[in-house]
Amino acid sequence: MFRQGKQAVKKSAQQNVVIIYADDLGFGDLGCYGSRKIDTPNLDRLCAEGLKFTNAYSTSAVCTPARFSILTGRYPFRNDQAHILPGDAGCIIKRELDTVPKLFQRAGYHTGIVGKWHLGLGDGSKPIDWNQEINLTPIDLGFEESFIFPATADRVPCVFLEGRSVVNLDSKDPIEVSYEAESPFEDIPTYYKNPELLRVRSSHGHDKSIVNGIGRIGYMRGGSKAVWKDEELAETFLNRAKQFISDSCRAEKPFFLYYALHQPHVPRVPSARFEGATGLGPRGDVIAELDWCVGEVMAALEKEGILDNTMIIFSSDNGPVLDDGYLDRAYELNGTHRAAGPLRGGKYSKFDGGTRIPFIVYSSALTHRGVSEALISQVDLYASFAHMLGIETGEDSAVDSQDRYAALIGEDPAGRSELMTEDLTCGKMLRCGSWVYLSPSEGAPYMPFTRIETGLSKDPQLYNMDYDIGQQNNIAWDYADQVEKMEKRLQEILTSESTR
Repeated sequence: MFRQGKQAVKKSAQQNVVIIYADDLGFGDLGCYGSRKIDTPNLDRLCAEGLKFTNAYSTSAVCTPARFSILTGRYPFRNDQAHILPGDAGCIIKRELDTVPKLFQRAGYHTGIVGKWHLGLGDGSKPIDWNQEINLTPIDLGFEESFIFPATADRVPCVFLEGRSVVNLDSKDPIEVSYEAESPFEDIPTYYKNPELLRVRSSHGHDKSIVNGIGRIGYMRGGSKAVWKDEELAETFLNRAKQFISDSCRAEKPFFLYYALHQPHVPRVPSARFEGATGLGPRGDVIAELDWCVGEVMAALEKEGILDNTMIIFSSDNGPVLDDGYLDRAYELNGTHRAAGPLRGGKYSKFDGGTRIPFIVYSSALTHRGVSEALISQVDLYASFAHMLGIETGEDSAVDSQDRYAALIGEDPAGRSELMTEDLTCGKMLRCGSWVYLSPSEGAPYMPFTRIETGLSKDPQLYNMDYDIGQQNNIAWDYADQVEKMEKRLQEILTSESTR
């Protein structure tokens, strides 16, 4: 059956779908969302010809939980492994779980993923052997084609994985990976042992293996022919995305592509063509590079003559961060740019800056273009796509996903009545209409390394977003009844049952 919130709209003709998912991009990082410091002409075009959402949320202020939700239609709290994963973690999405790509497969679509994964690999029955085929990868979860890197750009192993296998692996130079506190490999360059090899220094963490002159999280030995070059990541992923589009067109099949960009996550290493493209240093430069990638995908769709028959959804996994572990002068060069726009907090935070993200829909099915204030969550994509495809789903599929297809195409200006998000510590935020409630939680109110307000407090916090988008005035004590009502509702969500 369709999930709660189904709207009466006309079923669209079968169209391709591309999700372009940025990494750590903030609500204020794009020209169409108010930036005057970074030129983003391609995303501005997508926005001008599409629908820009101002009340769209990820489910989490950090990456792995957000990616779990967008692909499964489930809140992160339903999976106790949905937290930031090391690069050698087992896959946290089980084979039997329904996913967005499986949904498109059932509708006869060609499905593919290109880019960042960070949801674990292998079934967890034994440590990953990077020199053999891996027994649980995206191709077991609904993606017919998969070209990814395993975790994040700052974590080992720094290699590409296609299907089940590492790309360009030399059997005479096997890969070994460790996340132990001390390196078990005496013959590899490491951050403190070989500082002369560094081209980017760490501000905190990222002080284990040196790969391409950059300190990483974790230790890696071997696989020298398989190791990526950071400055080539953008074009490598872009070319694979374009190839997927071209191959799908030749096969004359509709397609679903999940294109997970690695920008502007650290380490920020733009290609030569974008180095110095902005005045904001590497962070600004890789956002300009990201925008170019979006433009290239749109050009590829235009070249194939299918842009008008393709829905493009652009968003980010969570909010922004300037200093996330490398000395790339992001703070010093930032100037008046506000990565989170008018929002408080950023990545890791319970404040809106952590989970309220840019969200743009481009589609010929749009009944309204411009700006939508509809309240939507990325967790809703599963049920919304099911509606679009005309596919009924089971009660145990995507249990937190609501059919918001009418909002996605601009027909419904309201969207959800409520949604929930969480921060790094799994502390919860509930939004109901204009009210935002931050549940009491332990922890420091400020992260000194990232210089981000966490939103953590032992006191309840309540904000009215109609009047206080920057969440500066906690009115919990003035509206005790509203606080009690929202805390009760939050507990109802957290104790709701899931069959899997």
